[in-house]
Formats: sequence, C-alpha cells, structure tokens
Amino acid sequence: MRNQVLCCIAIILFGGSIAYSDVRKQVPEPAMSSGKVFLFTAKKFGVPILKTSIEITNGLSENGRPLYQIQARVDSLPSVGFFFRMNNRFTSTTELETCSPVRYVKEINQRGFLIEDKNYAKTFTFDFSNKKVVVEKKGGQEIPITTDTYDPLSMFARCYLKEELHIGRDLHMSIYDGVKLRQMVFHSKKESVRSMMFGEVDAICIESTTSFTTFGDKEGIIRIWYAANGKKTPLAMELDLPIGSLRFELEDIREY
Repeated sequence: MRNQVLCCIAIILFGGSIAYSDVRKQVPEPAMSSGKVFLFTAKKFGVPILKTSIEITNGLSENGRPLYQIQARVDSLPSVGFFFRMNNRFTSTTELETCSPVRYVKEINQRGFLIEDKNYAKTFTFDFSNKKVVVEKKGGQEIPITTDTYDPLSMFARCYLKEELHIGRDLHMSIYDGVKLRQMVFHSKKESVRSMMFGEVDAICIESTTSFTTFGDKEGIIRIWYAANGKKTPLAMELDLPIGSLRFELEDIREY
C-alpha cells in the first residue's frame, strides 16, 4: 500500500508534464476563456482515493509580460484518511506566447501512516539567459538546464494550447520537476478509451518510459489519452509500474 500511495505522488508530479496534446495541424487550438479547470478522480482497484484539478488561467501580466498561470491541486479523500492525508499544490507561471516557465512553486503538505510526513514550500525560478534554475529554499542553489526545459505544468500548458501531436511521431522533451532534470520521449498511437464524461471515445494515447526518484529511479510507464476530435481534451492519465497501476479519469471541465 505504501508503494501505491507513492505511485499517486509520482503521477501528480508528472501529470502536468505529460498532459500536453494536439491531434493534427488543421485542427484549431482549443478556445480559452479567462480560465479552465480539468477535474480528475484517481482510483486504485476501482476505489477513489484522490481528487485532482489542473487549472489554466490567462489574462495575467508581470513587468509588462502577458502570462499564463497553471495550478494543480492534489487532495486525498476522507476514505483513505486513516492511511494518509495529502493537500499538495503546484503552480507554474509561464510566458503567454511560448509557455516557457518563469516560476514553478511546490507546496507539499502530507502526512500519514503510509507516507513520509512533509510540509514545505519551494520556489524554482527559471533563468534561461544563464541556462539555470534557482532554488529559493536552498540558499540560491542553481541547477543547470537547457533552453527547452519546462516544469510539468508549463509543459501541460504548452502542449495543450500550442503543440501538435501526430500519430506515430515521437515527442522529445526536457522536464525539471523540482527534483531532477529528465529527458523524456513520448510515443503516440490511436486508441479507443472509455471516458467517465463521454463514454467510448476515439483518442490519441501518448506514453513514455521514465525513471522515478520515489522508487529509487526504477522505471515505469506514463500514459495519457486525449480526445481525437480537435478539442484536445485530456481524458485519462495512468502510471504503470511493476507494483501496479494508478488511473486518473476526467470527471468534469469548468470554464469561467
């Protein structure tokens, strides 16, 4: 059970990074109001254990620069309170035009019988002119990065709003998640997936093998399914490891 809980943490840290999408070049980009929220429920063995949201807000600015803000919330359900409690928050501020990250904030608040107690906040500031990330809570520690590096949530925004996904074409990315810089390659294929909201849906599935610090750098597989109808709706996310799999399913979309 402990590994299953850690599995939850791992997919949230990477959920935003892999929740990018698009289908074909002729398909228009998804319309954005001032904000959009994707709401997911995570299940293990069919039992809901987590509620997760990913919210994109536009219309922001800083020093004259137009920005997006992407926020992810991860909250455990009362049914698993005996084992663990989790109220984690992640926020990415990005350039509007490119979705390149400006800041990434992790606010971790979790405790319980089956997970390590943690309560901290860290801010990571991206300095692309000097190819580094500055970690605020570690005395200004600097992490070298490449010019095409994204945090998980800025990658979500870039690929949901900007990118294209072609079946059979690999997508390479560099992601810094606040732990380490990861080079990932996603493969895409067409599949049919059952959605909580829409029933049986034609989708594009992207998947990548990657290592997870939580599991001693052992490898697992991340899969994301997107509706292939031009709206690029993220329908489901799944983490597949030797210890089992955890699946997040989209249950609602809200706009404001």
